[in-house]
Amino acid sequence: MKKNIINFVLLVISALVVSCNPTPDISDNMLDSGQVSYAIPDSLQKHLVSEYLSSPTSIQKNTPVIIAAHGYTATTFEWDELRHYADSAKTFYVSQVLLGGHGRSYADFKKATWEDWQSSVKEEYRKLDSLGFTKIYLAGSSTGAPLIINLLKSNFFAGYNARPKGIFLVDPIIVSSNKTLTMVGLLGPVLGYTTVELPTGEQGKWYVYRPQETLKELMKLIDLTRRDLEKGINLPDNLYVKVYKSKIDDVADPVSALLIYKGLKYDWTLYKSIDVEMVDSKLHVFTRLDGRDVVAAHDRMLQYKAFKEMEAKMKE
Repeated sequence: MKKNIINFVLLVISALVVSCNPTPDISDNMLDSGQVSYAIPDSLQKHLVSEYLSSPTSIQKNTPVIIAAHGYTATTFEWDELRHYADSAKTFYVSQVLLGGHGRSYADFKKATWEDWQSSVKEEYRKLDSLGFTKIYLAGSSTGAPLIINLLKSNFFAGYNARPKGIFLVDPIIVSSNKTLTMVGLLGPVLGYTTVELPTGEQGKWYVYRPQETLKELMKLIDLTRRDLEKGINLPDNLYVKVYKSKIDDVADPVSALLIYKGLKYDWTLYKSIDVEMVDSKLHVFTRLDGRDVVAAHDRMLQYKAFKEMEAKMKE
């Protein structure tokens, strides 16, 4: 309790300071500037399977594809290493979607809703289905996870020929580890935005400034997802779900994994359960290591193990 009070006081002080300068000072080398964009056609052509395999062969149509959704303030960079693994393995494809409002500019990010973030996942699924891909999987890291869970809740996949074969969730955020995030509704108008310091390897790949409008959207999304999970979300029997959750995570509370385990239910097959693995890691999104200041051999091992397991599951 004492720690939360201290955090609250510090947040209030920070908010008062920031409110004196409601417009962030953005330099051209920041993703926030719009000068470094992941939304240009060349980037989409590189990262989306529907773009670079727009006329797939029969073999390609029957090769597994993972639609990989990154987290809040991030970009497709968050799933680069899985893409590199897939390129080497040559047994599956990774389609790295750029969440709506992300990877563009501070202004675009500020005005985007969580539904806008989700729209690119839905659009890529539509395109892959229309192109005839038969083995579609989804992967969501951090905020990408509740965006995917919401698609399950809304029964989005029911109208498509290709139903998802499996879902991989990495460090899903259903409950935030940062309890001061719940105060954004109260402090948002004063706060304006928050700032995060990025290591050298992450600069230009994540937003530095987080508008309070987007923090509110994040809270809307995770609160909605938590309530939906508490009520229960039914899954088709043939859908595999695996959750990887770091035991120590300063972004997504480990209880998020428990809520998913208890909240996702199969319609008929009573003995099936969600596969949850508590990972011996202190990293948020342990599957993304490039750009971090310090990466131990243990982290590399955990990443490789997760990728190998995903590949094995898709071979079944």
